[in-house]
This record gives sequence, structure tokens and C-alpha cells, in this order.
Amino acid sequence: MGGSEGVRHHPLQPHPSFPMPHSEGEWDFYWCDVSWLRENFDHTYMDEHVRISHFRNHYELTRKNYMVKNLKRFRKQLEREAGKLEAAKCDFFPKTFEMPCEYHLFVEEFRKNPGITWIMKPVARSQGKGIFLFRRLKDIMDWRKGNAGKKLTSLEAQPARSTANPSGSHYIPLRAWLYRDGFARFSNTRFTLSSIDDQYVHLTNVAVQKTSPDYHPKKGCKWMLQRFRQYLASKHGPEAVETLFSDMDNIFIRSLQSVQKVIISDKHCFELYGYDILIDQDLKPWLLEVNASPSLTASSQEDYELKTCLLEDTLHVVDMEARLTGREKRVGGFDLMWNDGPVSREEGPPDLSGMGNFVTNTHLGCVNDRKKQLRQLFRSLQGQKKASS
Repeated sequence: MGGSEGVRHHPLQPHPSFPMPHSEGEWDFYWCDVSWLRENFDHTYMDEHVRISHFRNHYELTRKNYMVKNLKRFRKQLEREAGKLEAAKCDFFPKTFEMPCEYHLFVEEFRKNPGITWIMKPVARSQGKGIFLFRRLKDIMDWRKGNAGKKLTSLEAQPARSTANPSGSHYIPLRAWLYRDGFARFSNTRFTLSSIDDQYVHLTNVAVQKTSPDYHPKKGCKWMLQRFRQYLASKHGPEAVETLFSDMDNIFIRSLQSVQKVIISDKHCFELYGYDILIDQDLKPWLLEVNASPSLTASSQEDYELKTCLLEDTLHVVDMEARLTGREKRVGGFDLMWNDGPVSREEGPPDLSGMGNFVTNTHLGCVNDRKKQLRQLFRSLQGQKKASS
């Protein structure tokens, strides 16, 4: 893992019946998987400084059915407290039903809109496993007969005419950082709804696309977000692209707010989320899911550089060495986008009156001069430390 220099080792006292992740039994930072968290968190003593990479009930946002449940609840709350216009800012996820418990509600909706395409997705699987599209009620009835008593599944109306899938990312008060880099994923075959059984048309997962007969490993199916943003600007104009990326910022914040009061906030925990957002031909973004464990396996040199830098900067933000002041609005490739309220690009207190020129402190898909910024940041912090001593 890049950027782990300076991390101290301190003894950790585990519950005697639970093994530690390392045989020596001493660690202060653990990039754990969710299965370890589920089995060990409540039985492990952690010193003040120790950090792990998940919140204990991360699934409130990262399981598809829980994510939708929380977003629906948050949208209703906004409508009660702030009105329909504010609630409409949560209309970025497709109409979704949980199967089999909402089967009859789904059938009612299905019959209102005959002929549209629906997508069936397991709630807790990855890499496109178990996903299928359908247009006939008979298809879902056959599935229901064959899956009685099995795990819940999420069923969504398919956002029409999708074209690309960019991935983008501390509760009460909510504090969220957004990384400047990311990537857009594409299908190897041109998108069409005329063939709903062809997984290479509909699934942009690298695990799926690389098995395509005409997949080109050097070209791949990924673009860096900076390249994708430039392409969209050349095709649709800079204003349309600014609106698109602002709408994605809205998705990040609203989705985090929807679970702010239910996530168990623990000082030892942080989260690196990977957002899967589908962009349709009208440049409207749709939230598909939020990944608790986004893939850190590199599929290219460009991918490798992005992910190692992301990990290094994540450690800088987690700041186990306590080098930061807490007032930083940028650390490496991360920009502070929310700190118990929106963060402005400009210095000074945020202007929330609606009269000023408030611009959110986000730069997704923009230039990431992280090395230069880190040099300046830590040089400034060292100077402040010398002056105070």
C-alpha cells in the first residue's frame, strides 16, 4: 500500500478468542474486509489512535436494498421539512422494489408501464453476478418460483439509454472528502436495448468485459475522468458538463446525508466509498450503488497510479500522525466537500444566503497536482510547528 510511511506500531489487545489480522498481534491501521469487521469488531479492544477502514454498519449505504430504503426515507423527510423542490434533489435513483417482499407493489407498477426494461440485481454481490434484464412479467414470475425463500433481491426500472459509468468519494458531524481522480467505464459493445440478453452490452464491469471475444486488453474499457470530462465538454459544452458534475456532487452528499443518523459513528472508523453512477444520453446521473470495498486491483498502469495515489492520500486524510490542523480544505488529491455543511472553494465562512457566488469545493475530473499540493501543505505545517515552538 502506498503512503504508509510514518505509521506507528502499538500493541493492540484482542479478545483472546478472536485472531488478529497479523500473526505478530500488533497493528495500528488495518485495511480490513467486511467479513473481518462483522466477526471481530465487537470483540476487539482498540487503542485511541487505531484506525480501520469501515464503519461497523457500512451496509446501510453499501447494500443496494438498504441504500434505497434510506434514500426513500430521507426524501420523505426532506419533503416534510423543506418541501417538494428540496425533496426532488433526491430523484437520482431509479424506481426500485425489494423482492420478494414487495412483489405485489412491483406488479402494480409493472402493469402501469408495459414494455419498459427492468433490471434484477442481487443486493450483496459484485462483478455483475446474478444480474439480468427483462420486459415480461412471466420472466420474473419464473424467477420467483425458482427462488422462493432465497435472499432478497433489488429490482429497478432501467434508466433508458445509458452510456457511461464513472466512479467517484465520518458522521455526525458529516465530513466528506471527494477525490479528484476516477474513471469512466464503458461496454465493449455499443449500447442498445434491442438485445437485453447480451451481458457485454449492459455490464461495464471489467471482470465481465475482459471475457468478451473482441476485448482489447491494451485499450481496455476505461477512461480517466479527466479525459471523460474533456470529451463531454467538447461534445456538449462546458456549461452542460458543469451541471452534470454538480448533479453528481449532489448525489454524493444526499446519499451520505441519508445514512448520517443511522451509521454507527466510531472514532476508529473511516470509509473509502466507490460510487457507481450511470450517465444517460441527457447527461442525467443515476446512482446505481455505493461500494464499501471498491476494487483496488489495477487493470492498467494508469489504473495502478490512480489507486496507489488514492491510497496514499487516504492515509494523509486519516492523519494518524496528527500532522494536519483540521482546517485544510485540500489534502493531496482530496477536496473537502462537506464539513457539517457545504464547503466553498473561496476562503472564509460559507455564504448560504443564496445571494453570493457560492461554489462547492469539488474538482472531480479536474487537474490533480497532488504532489505539488502535498509538498506545499507539509512545508507550511512544518513552518507553523517551528513558529509555535
